[in-house]
Amino acid sequence: MFSYSKPLFYPVQVEFRDPVFGQTLLEHYGGKDSEFSAATQYLNHRSNMHNRYLRDLLGLIAAEEMSHMEMIAMAINKLGGPPLSYINSLGIPWNMSYVDQTLDPIAMLQADAEAEIRAQILYNKHFSMTNDPSLKKMISFLGSREDVHKRLFQRAQLLIQHAAPPDQFNELIITYKLSLQIFEH
Repeated sequence: MFSYSKPLFYPVQVEFRDPVFGQTLLEHYGGKDSEFSAATQYLNHRSNMHNRYLRDLLGLIAAEEMSHMEMIAMAINKLGGPPLSYINSLGIPWNMSYVDQTLDPIAMLQADAEAEIRAQILYNKHFSMTNDPSLKKMISFLGSREDVHKRLFQRAQLLIQHAAPPDQFNELIITYKLSLQIFEH
């Protein structure tokens, strides 16, 4: 189950308009390594995951990726970027080939970790492309969240490989929720 919360996951502030950088950020909105691609992939993997704790983890992270997408959309709008559409910065439409269709749990989690790594690399690249201090903070925040997700997916893979007991899988959910607490205060 998903629910909508009006406040953004992290505040989006823009010091000055930059339509060109707004166009660049479309990579995070509708590109191959976008938040949309990640959310769609994690929801698909969630539907095919047998472990209930990993289903929950994938759902939580998919919902967070959607909130990242909302932040990117607001940043693009504030920068004076182009109208939002599921395209990348070159205008190429998003497509399902961006979503991993693997059914093996370990392979799914590997694909998910790799998606987080690619997203973090993209955020690092775009961090250096702006001089806006507020955007740099937001991009840094988003990159750090990708790292949290990557580590959780990698840990989940190890737990499956070692046939860990259910309580160890539940620790992934606890770790995820603890990673959010610093933003709630």
